[in-house]
Amino acid sequence: MCLAVPGKILEIHEDPDPTLRRAQVDFGGIRKEVSLAFTPEASSGDYVLVHVGFALNVVDPAEAQKIFEYLAEMDALAEAQEGSP
Repeated sequence: MCLAVPGKILEIHEDPDPTLRRAQVDFGGIRKEVSLAFTPEASSGDYVLVHVGFALNVVDPAEAQKIFEYLAEMDALAEAQEGSP
């Protein structure tokens, strides 16, 4: 199963070659450098869905929040299943 995770772009590192454009992205307190090669429209403050280090698309903040809620529900469900006999 593949999972794309939303993160907020904090800072963009421009490059003359658009395929090398990168950004510092915050994933709930964890910061990672991410490629923006597939999302040339992304700008600082945007939320992007990231899979294996690549931002796949820009999502609006409300959609990002829904994804955060779904991920929290999945985590709570997994914890509940671990505690059941």
